[in-house]
Amino acid sequence: MASKGNAQGLALAREKMRGAGVDEVAIDTFAHYYRLLEHGETGMIAEDTIEPLDMESLADVEVPDEVAAEAVRRTAVIKLNGGLGTSMGMDRAKSLLCVRRGLNFLDIIARQVLHLRQEYDATLPLLFMNSFRTSTDTMAALERYDALPVDGLPLEFLQNKEPKLLEADLMPAAHPKDPDLEWCPPGHGDLYTALRGTGLLARLVDAGYRYVFVSNSDNLGAVPEARVAGWFAQSGAPFAIEAVRRTPSDRKGGHFARRIADGRIVLRESAQTLDADREALADLSRHKYCSTNNLWFDLQAMSEALDARGGILGLPLIRNVKHLDPSDASTPKVVQIETAMGAAIEVFEGARTIEVGRDRFVPVKTTDDLLVLRSDVYDLGKDFVLDQSGDEVPYVSLDGDFYKLVGDFDKRFPDGAPSLRDADSFTVEGDWTFGHGVKVVGEVALSAKAAQRVEGGTILEEQHG
Repeated sequence: MASKGNAQGLALAREKMRGAGVDEVAIDTFAHYYRLLEHGETGMIAEDTIEPLDMESLADVEVPDEVAAEAVRRTAVIKLNGGLGTSMGMDRAKSLLCVRRGLNFLDIIARQVLHLRQEYDATLPLLFMNSFRTSTDTMAALERYDALPVDGLPLEFLQNKEPKLLEADLMPAAHPKDPDLEWCPPGHGDLYTALRGTGLLARLVDAGYRYVFVSNSDNLGAVPEARVAGWFAQSGAPFAIEAVRRTPSDRKGGHFARRIADGRIVLRESAQTLDADREALADLSRHKYCSTNNLWFDLQAMSEALDARGGILGLPLIRNVKHLDPSDASTPKVVQIETAMGAAIEVFEGARTIEVGRDRFVPVKTTDDLLVLRSDVYDLGKDFVLDQSGDEVPYVSLDGDFYKLVGDFDKRFPDGAPSLRDADSFTVEGDWTFGHGVKVVGEVALSAKAAQRVEGGTILEEQHG
């Protein structure tokens, strides 16, 4: 659907961004997408313009040890850490959630990197892309790791912010009651804009780094492993993304494909899929791979691409329509202009994808995921890498009325997560509280109309359903 825009709307948005101290590179990038919106661009990728993509698997690739070690020594690590975990009822950085043994996501990430530095005698700088809402908490939590900062590089840089635009006329939205709600992040595609605008891209190149590994801070499987770094270095590709086989739980998510027109790899998000193509999106036998959001890029190639495009990489637009106050449906509809960092794959000729094991993709989006992560499905080794105990991760579905928010979830597992190592699936309907040392075996479904307690030491087997 075409959006009505006007020169005044863009001028006001620019003025608002300058007033808030937003970087000029980010303002120019926003203006680029604003004009696309004005011209009715939706960012949709139709099924008849793409074909399925196949790819090699990391398990089949030969990477000599010395190539892997050399690659990790030339790598810098970036963690996307702008999320607040609001969908789980949090109002601070999601990465501060306790995972196990009193350690949160940030603790485990820091220790993974410190361990790899020692193992490979590598500098391996770690940088967090924070939002204005996660910066203070994150930096305070990392203070205990004296050895983490690398000389000449910051531990964090901030993602940009942009005004929400009224859907009716693309004017910047106003919300005097809570002016914070007038702003939104530009999606994680802002990574490249922020790296360039802060001067970090040039600093990394000048300091002699060649590769960057980027991943989400809520995915503890995303370790900057030397073998993957070695594969990327060996490939000579300018850009690459780690992929996993899609499972039924990924049906609604994005996937990789090849664009018929020019043969480039594209990443189609669900927000870029037409309603008529929903069936094809969900077809796991057609579109077999989805993104882990673990990506690698060559610093020189990224620098050159941004220079050639005047700082605007030109990622596909994602037009996200929400309410101005997401918790209040009576507030007007707004357009949030977003881009996805993985979509940069289509910008680079010779970009690659590689299939990795599911152990490199352990995102925590809900308390269902959090329960699995806190359980014995994963062991945490001396290298602080998650080690999956069985072949399959059990399917977990907890009743949203009682477990969706972290506070409610914690109250119902006061003595920690049950053992899920021998579980195939665990479905909980109703209000259940679990004692210490509960064990789930096979497929278990619990259902109750009134509050119930599962006593400590109980073994829940299929007949308990």
